[in-house]
Amino acid sequence: MQALVYTFIALAAAAIGAAAYFGLTFTPAEAILAAVVFGCVCVVLMERALRQRAENRLERAIEDLSRLLATDAQAGAVLGQRINAMTDLNAGARLEGVEADISVLGTVIRQVAEAVAEIEDRVAKPASAGRDRMISPPPPATPPREADPSIPLEMLRQAIADNRLIHHIQPVVTLPQRRPQGYDLVPRLMMEDGDLADRADFMPRRGGEDVIRQIEGAGLVEAITICRRARTGGQPITLYIPLSRATLGDSAASEQLIVSLEANRAIAPGLIFVIGEPDWQSLTTGERAIADAVVKKGAGFSIANVRSLRVDVAELAAQGVRSLRIDAARFIEEPEVFTDFHASDIANYVARFDVKLLGTGIANERQIVELLEDGITLVQGPYIAAAGPVRPDLVTEPARQAPQLRRVEF
Repeated sequence: MQALVYTFIALAAAAIGAAAYFGLTFTPAEAILAAVVFGCVCVVLMERALRQRAENRLERAIEDLSRLLATDAQAGAVLGQRINAMTDLNAGARLEGVEADISVLGTVIRQVAEAVAEIEDRVAKPASAGRDRMISPPPPATPPREADPSIPLEMLRQAIADNRLIHHIQPVVTLPQRRPQGYDLVPRLMMEDGDLADRADFMPRRGGEDVIRQIEGAGLVEAITICRRARTGGQPITLYIPLSRATLGDSAASEQLIVSLEANRAIAPGLIFVIGEPDWQSLTTGERAIADAVVKKGAGFSIANVRSLRVDVAELAAQGVRSLRIDAARFIEEPEVFTDFHASDIANYVARFDVKLLGTGIANERQIVELLEDGITLVQGPYIAAAGPVRPDLVTEPARQAPQLRRVEF
């Protein structure tokens, strides 16, 4: 820019010289002198303007720097004061005092809880003595079956080939209203005599992965049909579908799973796959990739038979886990087995990561009350509602032919 200005000055000086020579009849020496004098005056004026501008810019920069230094000095003074205050706190002694107070408080709370329990036992014994004469005690909860299934694998294959595999649903409700939040999809086998066999009676535990894949694939098809028809009827629902490593570890079955979810993205958020904790913890890298793909399609996971809540809940939430299923009776009787938190705090802690605790196997009203006091509002079990057939208008044709034992409406 300066070069352009100087060029204009030189052109103006040449013009002045030419005008003086031709218009004012100056001699060549006088015309050249006039041009040089005009050019020098213009250059001096230009340099003065540039110098003043540079001086003003420099003054403003110095003022800004002085303000910054003043701010830094104030911040340093404040920081020094805070450091001195922290040095004078003597936090070590105070922390020891707080720890001692907490220890004493814990002892007092434990003693109060033991005293209250003793008082409740003393009050309950006379009252229960009179009631026991009239009311029979509730049946004990059936322990989970770990033995081999009673139906052989070959008989199971034949039953599936004869299209005798049906699916019922069991509600998962929210407390205290006991309003259905979702439904467990429960596979059952229709026997030749018309009886129904539960999952524990026929699901293979050693081998038979192809049969397991076939059952889980049929369950996925049934769940998609129910969700689509319920959504069309204006009543979208959430279904919990059984899943295992037998499906996630097979390339063809896992690919079919992803394709089905891709084709049904509208209902995918209502599909939650229930997978056992041992299967979830032992997923390989490839199986974990399939699980991540399932989550990307909009579906989620619910981990069943959780034995401990000492897990990274944030990581589970990032992997698409929406709920953790715990045995209600065991959690009530032995909460310390599951977590180091207080029983009434663990549900709120897990809920921070949008993961819910789901109490399973509810067998009586007392369990519902205790779980509600601990903040667990999602429950499922035979006391809430047993598994039953779906409405006929929501199932596929083979399932409509199953015996309608008890209708579960939603």
